[in-house]
Amino acid sequence: MTGKKKNIEVCFSPALFPGFRNPEAIAVIVDILRATSAIVTAFENGVDRIIPVGTLEEAKAFKEKGFMVAAERDGLVRDFADFGNSPYNFTRERIAGKQIVYSTTNGTKAIHVAKDCNQVLIGAYLNFTSLKDWIIKQQRDVIFLCAGWKNKFNLEDTLFAGAMGGELISSGEFETICDSTKAAIDLYGQARNDMMKYIDKVAQRTRLRKNKLDDVIAYCHTFDLTRVIPILRNNHLEALETSI
Repeated sequence: MTGKKKNIEVCFSPALFPGFRNPEAIAVIVDILRATSAIVTAFENGVDRIIPVGTLEEAKAFKEKGFMVAAERDGLVRDFADFGNSPYNFTRERIAGKQIVYSTTNGTKAIHVAKDCNQVLIGAYLNFTSLKDWIIKQQRDVIFLCAGWKNKFNLEDTLFAGAMGGELISSGEFETICDSTKAAIDLYGQARNDMMKYIDKVAQRTRLRKNKLDDVIAYCHTFDLTRVIPILRNNHLEALETSI
């Protein structure tokens, strides 16, 4: 261990983030179903940068300027957009070397809420180990910001925060007295042995199934398909050079 242990906190919703704000901390944005899983997939498949915007009006304005746009609300692709929010949309053939403007129901809002933190990283099971290793190397406090659902708590983002929080504590470099972190770790302990069975109770699972968009559930809960870590810099996301 190197020096004093760093602190872990879990924020269950963007609406709660003012109580967690710490400009010296790393913020990890978590929107497992589906935004952060899609963003990580896009960078693995060679996208140059992603510009997250909060509103559909902003997304439309970029579209009118000639940008490729991914935009959804309530899981459904908007009629003016080139992509929806499925990781499977972001194939290498479609996006390699390109810029994409991105607006989603929950995930892009969370990115903007946390933008004043020391680093804003995009977390998913897909880049789990590389993200964990990076966080440990930074020797900073970390806040996992769950995108949730329209400012409400959700299970799938909390499970990820619990999985990562437990690993960071096990490293010996981190500690927590945060009740939400301990709750997330306990919840992951309940789910980890049969994640797909547990996820079947998740509200977003039901929403995606209703719209025939639930083909990504297992993919979004797959560990370590990539080492790429997206980071927010100058209002856009790019891949950390050290993770490529």
